[in-house]
Amino acid sequence: MFKHLMPKQTPPLLPIALVGEAILGQTAIAVHHFDAELAHLAEQMSASMEAAKGVGIAAPQVHSPLALFIMASRPNERYPDAPNMAPVVVVNPQIIHASSDLVGGEEGCLSVPGQRFNILRHQAIEVRYQNLQGEWQQAELTGFIARIFQHEFDHLQGITLLERSRMPEQAQSISAQSIEQGEAQ
Repeated sequence: MFKHLMPKQTPPLLPIALVGEAILGQTAIAVHHFDAELAHLAEQMSASMEAAKGVGIAAPQVHSPLALFIMASRPNERYPDAPNMAPVVVVNPQIIHASSDLVGGEEGCLSVPGQRFNILRHQAIEVRYQNLQGEWQQAELTGFIARIFQHEFDHLQGITLLERSRMPEQAQSISAQSIEQGEAQ
């Protein structure tokens, strides 16, 4: 009778997989069914991400093998300078083009708690993905939003932030940056 006066209940939070768990090393599977079950998963993922103070979360991080992630940049204690953006559900993402410009930035990960890494990412990317209705979207992303997309996209490839930080191009590029900075001083 007074259902419309009841506050909306937060969906149950999902447990977040931690580095070393098998699901984080697997390539995600494409989504083919755009239904209420998928929308419910996205809602639970969003609530879990917000509770953990993240700016993005991928389905493998909540023990789902689907190619799905959420980006929801907003300032918080983990990312005080993050820009505000409405949450975006990204299904079956593709990176169509990436700039050659790489920019370093500090990243954390809900699956690698308590650690931060300086990671090089493409400054700008052109992406394609489906929304919860299965409609294709295309966007050009730059800066912090492009960083979130690339970070979550890595999760769908079975790559954690810890693994990304150990990739040769990260070490070589960071070493080159250090040398350039040392020469400039």
